[in-house]
Amino acid sequence: MFNWAKQQLANVAGTQEPEYGPGAIQPVTKQCETVPYTELKKEDLQWRTIDVTSVETQTFYITSDDGHVAFAQVIYSNVAGIKTTVQFSSKLIFPNHDEPVIWSTDALENYRFSKDKCSFYANNCSMELSEDGNSYTIQSTTGKQCVVNIKFTRDAPGFVVGKDGTSYFGTDPAKPWGSMRHAFWPRCKVEGTFITKSGETDLKGTGMYVHALQGMKPHHAAATWNFVNFHSPNITAVIMDFTTPPSYGRTPVKIGGIVRNNEILMAGAGCTADHTEIKGDEDSGWPEPSGGKYTWKGKNKDGAVVEAELSGSLGPRRDRIDIMAEVPKFVKQIVAAAAGTKPYIYQFAPKLTIKLKIGDEVIEEEGTLFTEATFITSLE
Repeated sequence: MFNWAKQQLANVAGTQEPEYGPGAIQPVTKQCETVPYTELKKEDLQWRTIDVTSVETQTFYITSDDGHVAFAQVIYSNVAGIKTTVQFSSKLIFPNHDEPVIWSTDALENYRFSKDKCSFYANNCSMELSEDGNSYTIQSTTGKQCVVNIKFTRDAPGFVVGKDGTSYFGTDPAKPWGSMRHAFWPRCKVEGTFITKSGETDLKGTGMYVHALQGMKPHHAAATWNFVNFHSPNITAVIMDFTTPPSYGRTPVKIGGIVRNNEILMAGAGCTADHTEIKGDEDSGWPEPSGGKYTWKGKNKDGAVVEAELSGSLGPRRDRIDIMAEVPKFVKQIVAAAAGTKPYIYQFAPKLTIKLKIGDEVIEEEGTLFTEATFITSLE
């Protein structure tokens, strides 16, 4: 009871949590020991909108045929069950490194959900799931920086790792006080445009959809993150990797999957995400990476071993985001008063070649990697 009370105080006040140890997290990777992954049904895409401190997002990542990288995102946040804020954000990264990144984020008004909670609507904004559950249409005229009109059509099965894609936090596994869940459509066909001050950009290409729920204060759940989103002509590779703060024993949770054409080759916990070279950032003090190595290992439905590796220079960073300075006010409310919290995101979009092995078959394809290295709190 005392641990629970201390945790509730941390939730409300934003203070640092006590060190409960690794026994206070039940990582989703444990589920993968018996069930590597579970394919998604339409009802698995429902917005959860839980009534505790949380951040829930639906994000649509795009790698266009002509080299643009972009995303559109709805962020639904709840602060201590008292206030809910909803935001629409978009980003457009140009192939030409000299062209500035276009970033737009705006508060949404009069938000609502469809009866089945699979579609989202607000003034001048919608994310609508088709009746058959196979495509999303995303439209937004909320901001002057970027007008969004895109369609994502699922090109391979969606999945969560393990049974439900969720890590649970708390000293009593039967009564968790927090959670972290990710659901993926790893490979989608994308059509549509972003209209910005640079004109209309055709974003026909390949995409990935991620539905994420952090059912607690984000800086309590994770100290660091790595996100990997790679697309080549026939292969998609994803990793979602976080390490908990010392309060949960610096526990690593690494999940992901490999898709070839319209087939999941493997998904589960057999992933690694490592920074092989460190540039460093004098302004923030964080170890900004300049090189990375990402690996996957599992088995396909036929029992053949599937292995993949993606490594090399990350190239010049495409953006550095000081979260406390640039993101909406609700994030500042969620991390208010948290000792040692200084979140930065480093984004890169290099061309790299993936090496994929399926049994004795070896395939290499060049593609575009969009990766984020996020530092929130110290692991010391």
